[in-house]
Amino acid sequence: MVSLPHPSVLHGAVSAPCFCCRKGKDQFDNLEKHTQWGIDVLEKYIKFVKERTEIELSYAKQLRNLSKKYQPKKNSKEEEEYRYTSTRAFLATLNEMNDYAGQHEVISENMTSLITAELTRYVQELKQERKSHFHDGRKAQQHIETCWKQLEASKRRFERDCKEADRAQQYFEKMDADINVTKADVEKARQQAQLRHQMAEDSKAEYSSTLQKFNSEQHEHYYTHIPNIFQKIQEMEERRIVRIGESMKTFAEVDRQVIPIIGKCLDEITKAAESVDHKNDSQMVIEAFKSGFEPPGDIDFEDFTQPMKRTVSESSLSNSRGDGKSEPKFGSKSKGKLWPFIKKNKGAGPEDFSNLPPEQRRKKLQQKVDELNRDIQKEMDSRDALTKMKDVYIKNPQMGDAASVDHRLAELGQNIEKLRLEVQKFEGWLAEVEGRLPARTEQSRRQSGVYEAQNASGVNSCAQDRESPDGSYTEEQSQETEMKVPATDFDDEFDDEEPLPTIGTCKALYTFEGQNEGTISVAEGEMLYVIEEDKGDGWTRIRRNEDEEGYVPTSYVEVYLDKNAKDS
Repeated sequence: MVSLPHPSVLHGAVSAPCFCCRKGKDQFDNLEKHTQWGIDVLEKYIKFVKERTEIELSYAKQLRNLSKKYQPKKNSKEEEEYRYTSTRAFLATLNEMNDYAGQHEVISENMTSLITAELTRYVQELKQERKSHFHDGRKAQQHIETCWKQLEASKRRFERDCKEADRAQQYFEKMDADINVTKADVEKARQQAQLRHQMAEDSKAEYSSTLQKFNSEQHEHYYTHIPNIFQKIQEMEERRIVRIGESMKTFAEVDRQVIPIIGKCLDEITKAAESVDHKNDSQMVIEAFKSGFEPPGDIDFEDFTQPMKRTVSESSLSNSRGDGKSEPKFGSKSKGKLWPFIKKNKGAGPEDFSNLPPEQRRKKLQQKVDELNRDIQKEMDSRDALTKMKDVYIKNPQMGDAASVDHRLAELGQNIEKLRLEVQKFEGWLAEVEGRLPARTEQSRRQSGVYEAQNASGVNSCAQDRESPDGSYTEEQSQETEMKVPATDFDDEFDDEEPLPTIGTCKALYTFEGQNEGTISVAEGEMLYVIEEDKGDGWTRIRRNEDEEGYVPTSYVEVYLDKNAKDS
């Protein structure tokens, strides 16, 4: 009679792996979630740095636009204003701000190349590595689960065979005890019981072998494969943490690298600010606007107790107020020319700049001479180039016709001659004004508001100019000189003009300082005579006395016309 151990005694040896497999699977899920969170943090940091680079680029662009907006326009009046130290310092500030913007562009470029691009590439590699590790983990988990299932199947088969053997043994024993059963039936039951016991023994051996194999696989799984996979995942995660820390350090270093250059920009701005020289700027203003006039002399005492005609001295109050006009005698040729000179001053100005004060006129004439000399040099350079070309054509006729450049050479020669004549003309005016600029205590004396001509001969056959108190020089020939000058249209129009009669009176509403030729200065509340009403151009011609008359803005006076004089 065969006796076998009950299979229930083996059940406890295989109950633990189910829990361990489930627990290992749970740990993989937790690690998978954590590593994915780590990648999300890395991508969030990449996005942060990318937005920072965009801000730096935008800031740099705005700084450049701001600097460009306030840069002086070429060939404009603004460019001339930048000769002062204060405006030059401002220009230096604009240039340094442009360099300052460039450093923010460097920050953006370095962060993009050293952080954003590197981390983006690293994230892709990290995702692939993570995927590989968890693939290996799942594969190991599936293998141990498969071994566990094989063990469970072997165990159930062993248990079933044991039960079948137990039932066959019980049936044999029952048949063997029953006297009514034939010997053949008993033998058959005995053989069936032995067969079942053999099957149980085979299942036991298979189960034992499978169990031993599973225990080995399980040990290998939990003590070798899984720890290796977890170690790789841990190393991967630690590299990610180190990498994001290094990127944060680089983030700070990129800023720190440009700090010295930004400091230099700020130092240059400070240096430019310290170069501002108020004395120098003031002197430049003085040089730019000084007129060259002599200060007015003392006012002569006029004794009204003696029966004498009142005369106006050179240093009269009207001149000290700066109206700077000649008061021509009525009946003289110059009286009728007041209005044409106003027209001229309101326009582009005369060619010889006679409407300007002496010093300003000298500067303008010198600029014109320099400009003409540069034009002459350009024309001469062109002529020399064409001459060389003509020589080449003469030596090598196949390269071109030498006669084809003759016409252009002739034109250049004419242009050069015209420009030289212009230079002579302006140099003549320049020599004249430079001769008048020195101390003029004796030559500046005048009578009846008209300057005496000082030079009997003009430079370069130019007409002798008449100097007016405001430093302008009219092209009218003085009556005292003997040089003949062709009369102009204005001379024909205003020669032999009789003094205009009074047509009314006016009251000055405001003080007006006559600065141009032909105007007259008036004080607020002053009563004057009207000799010519406004013709639609905004000017009214008035007279103070027989020696003083000129134009004032119509809006500055209140006019009372004499109806009888107007009707007549």
